[in-house]
Amino acid sequence: MTFGEVGYLMKQIPCDAVALNHDQKPNGRSINPRDEAEIARFGKTQRFRRNFGLLSIVALTCTLMITWEGLLTVFQSGLTNGGPAGLIYGFLFTWIGSGLQALVMAELASMIPLAGGQYNWVALLAPKSCSKFLSYLTGWITVISWQAALASSAFLGGTMIQGLLVLNYDGYSMERWHGTLLFYAIILLSLFINTYLARLLPKIEGMVLIIHVVGFVCILIPLVYLAPHGTATDVFATFTNGGGWNTDGLAFFVGLSTSMFSFIGADAATHMAEEIEDASTVIPRSMLASIALNGSLGFAIVTATLFCLGDEEKALNSPTGFPFIEVFVNATGSKAGANAMTSIIITAMIFAAVGYLATASRMLWAFAREQGLPGSSLLAKVQSRTLLPLYSIGMTAIISLMLALINIGSTKAFNALTSLVIAAFYSSFSIAAAVLLYRKTTSKEPELVYGPFYLGRAGIPIIILSLAYSVIGIFFSFWPPSSTVDAVSMNWSVAVFGGVLLGSLVFWVLHGRNVYTGPRWEMSPEESLQGESYKP
Repeated sequence: MTFGEVGYLMKQIPCDAVALNHDQKPNGRSINPRDEAEIARFGKTQRFRRNFGLLSIVALTCTLMITWEGLLTVFQSGLTNGGPAGLIYGFLFTWIGSGLQALVMAELASMIPLAGGQYNWVALLAPKSCSKFLSYLTGWITVISWQAALASSAFLGGTMIQGLLVLNYDGYSMERWHGTLLFYAIILLSLFINTYLARLLPKIEGMVLIIHVVGFVCILIPLVYLAPHGTATDVFATFTNGGGWNTDGLAFFVGLSTSMFSFIGADAATHMAEEIEDASTVIPRSMLASIALNGSLGFAIVTATLFCLGDEEKALNSPTGFPFIEVFVNATGSKAGANAMTSIIITAMIFAAVGYLATASRMLWAFAREQGLPGSSLLAKVQSRTLLPLYSIGMTAIISLMLALINIGSTKAFNALTSLVIAAFYSSFSIAAAVLLYRKTTSKEPELVYGPFYLGRAGIPIIILSLAYSVIGIFFSFWPPSSTVDAVSMNWSVAVFGGVLLGSLVFWVLHGRNVYTGPRWEMSPEESLQGESYKP
């Protein structure tokens, strides 16, 4: 069914007029009629509890993005390529670009508040001749992005713990397999919270948001108060070309991955859509609030850290592997102070993995619901007692545990996941934004039925600018950190990204094209209007 046909159905009856059979709701719990009406119009039935409100989903998104913490963890790349000034201006550039992306996704999520996010948007908005394949491809890319993001978060958390061990124990040798075991511990903790404590997840995320904000203050104040300060020229006018590129401008763009990585995950609320009350209104607010809050904290921390940087070479060559730990030691003059400040960031990174696991598993479940993956019939199951997609949660954890084995062979190869995350997120967004632009420029306005959040006449220029930004991000995410490239320093994300896409195409040819039809209707269109339960 095309979006035009869906739009026609959506116009036949207002949201508050659809009353579905509440005797069949999850565990008998009453669901907001508007929420259920919205997903029913796309042929979907309510499968989960809607436990998340505006505050709790903003908390999940902010603590999953962890912009200011994420900036510090991947600080080295931007400091090498771009330097202090490159980090400052690169952050502002990325903040604006990510804000544009969030505005586009907010409009899309308000129109189509389904857990599949990007692939649902593409399936319903793309031309009928290519919507099936484009949505399938978008689904695979989005699944890849979230799986890689979870693995990256757990990896960074584990290696930061190793960094503290190096700082505190002179005889400790940073072995890769140690980092892999710490990675496993973080994933298993995240799995426990997402299963046994799943009903408490909204409250847990609320508490983690407090850590996210209070922890920022607890790091910013001692950093600014205790550390020696550089000059404004050191921060705003000092560019570094440590990668040996032809120009400082090229080095600046290569170093953008630091800031781009710190804004990944703004669409998290989209993939939790079927667990959010008043989703079509709350999701756009959540996206924009998360970008605004995290962007503000991120800009403050990157500016403060650069003013307090001290010896740049010493920070870059820190034996801990993280320049910010060296900055903390220099600021406080003690290992104890650096330990306390770094522990806040490690805690945030661990709980970010909790949010990533929740969101990645919902995306996996949503795409399996449409028969888009191998083993879809199993992955799409929702456990009746807990109302959780336990198979998808478990598979997401298993994928991360398998990816962690790459680190034992080569940390450089595993680091490519950071670039892969950017490329995959931006690619899935670009496809969805492009088809929305196509619809806005080729369809008569009445054919598009917008949700509560609507960009109006500003929509087309915003989409064009967001696409331009995304193309820049995709292109430079595949670049290596240095102009001198060998097998070790190569950015292998392009090979991994291409390999996974090739695998998805093989699956499409052999099986997917025969079973994947785009979003499947769990109700007939007529029953979705009448509010009657549908049993095929």
